This record gives sequence, C-alpha cells and structure tokens, in this order.
Amino acid sequence: MQLTRITIEKDHMHFSCAHFTIFSASHRENLHGHNYHLKCEFDANVGSDGLCFDYNLIKKALVGLCENLDECTLLPENSPFLSIEHSVGGDPKNVIAIFGEEAIPFLARDIKCLPVSNITIEELSRWLLDVLIETVSLGKLPIQALSLGVSSGEGQWAISTWNANDMVKGQ
Repeated sequence: MQLTRITIEKDHMHFSCAHFTIFSASHRENLHGHNYHLKCEFDANVGSDGLCFDYNLIKKALVGLCENLDECTLLPENSPFLSIEHSVGGDPKNVIAIFGEEAIPFLARDIKCLPVSNITIEELSRWLLDVLIETVSLGKLPIQALSLGVSSGEGQWAISTWNANDMVKGQ
C-alpha cells in the first residue's frame, strides 16, 4: 500500500460571517466580518483500484459546514468574558450578548452560538475538525491523519489535526 496526501481546497468551500474577538474582560474588537475559507488534507493508503476512497463524502461535509455558518454572526458560548441571554423579555426572537457593561442585541435568526471560548480561526479550525470527524465517521474510513484549515484572509490560516493513532479502537 502507498500512503498519499490528498488536499481538498475548493472555491465554494467558504462562508461569510460576522464576529468579534475577545481579548480580555475589558477589551474586544468591534463587530466585523470575514470571508472564511476551508481546506482539508488527509493521508490515506491508495488501494489496488488507484483510489484512497470516495472522498466526495468529505467534500460534501465541508460544504455543509460552510453552508451552516454562512451569513450569520458567530458568538462563543464558552467565553469566560461573554454571556449570552436567549429569549430576552420572553421573546425567543431576541438574543443579547453581554460583554462587561455592554449589552449587544441580536435577532436569534442571525446568530450561531458555537461551543468555543472565542471566535478565532484557531477555535474555528478545532471545532470544525471535531464536527467533521463526527459527520463523516473518520474512524470508519482508511484515513491515517487529517488536517482542517480555516483562513480569515489571504495568508492567514489556523490548522487543526487528527491522527488515527490517537483514536481508541472501536470508535
């Protein structure tokens, strides 16, 4: 068997959203947006048919992740400096993000709360990799290692990795 690295980086694997990075209990960026891009690399053995496997499964999952995050504002659920109040005043359409003395209003339909501590490419790459692992059941594919990168602009990437050797057998 021959181990090969496959890179998937397509123009349509992107999402546009708003966020703000939180630096401390008293300092955050203003709300702004990025056009994020994803890329994925994995190492797998080439079979006798000349294929690693049908990696359209991974492409479709990546596109689905992008579609899920496109055109929304991302808020970090696990930030020690931000609290998020849902159903403000009993109205499920309203959400307030509270940072220090600031109460930042949003419509619930416009936000995605993610289980991360900050909306950064570092956190997004790790979270998206975890979701990808769950979505495509990596343990059932002949993948030895996988990396998922998130870019918030040209030349700026965060890349998180998964290795089959780190998995417990049977997962």
